[in-house]
Amino acid sequence: MLPSVIRFALSQRLLVVILTLTVALMGWFAFRELPIDAYPDISTTQVQIIVKADGMPPQEVESRVTRPLETAVRGIPHQTILRSMTKYALTVITVDFEEGTDIYWARTQVGERIAPVLVELPDN
Repeated sequence: MLPSVIRFALSQRLLVVILTLTVALMGWFAFRELPIDAYPDISTTQVQIIVKADGMPPQEVESRVTRPLETAVRGIPHQTILRSMTKYALTVITVDFEEGTDIYWARTQVGERIAPVLVELPDN
């Protein structure tokens, strides 16, 4: 099999050179069209809810602010992780979504879920 391929390549040199140049040119053009990013975006789709609760201790912030907000955003479609951090007078809730989820859709979903809860939160 290999000797016959070698014989064909030696007898049809011009055809082999043209095919080699064609493949090389196609590879060069394909290489130039590759999307290259200096810093590609590898982060997941995340929506953060940050709420200040002036003067409230962490235990009260957790029970009166964090838990109601967590309950509201739990169960959004394509949600993968829900995590929160409560400190003195501050709560940060992060909702992660599946890869490829549209960020604007995710923000809208979270906004619609927390809107009724925001009315019930403490005034401060």
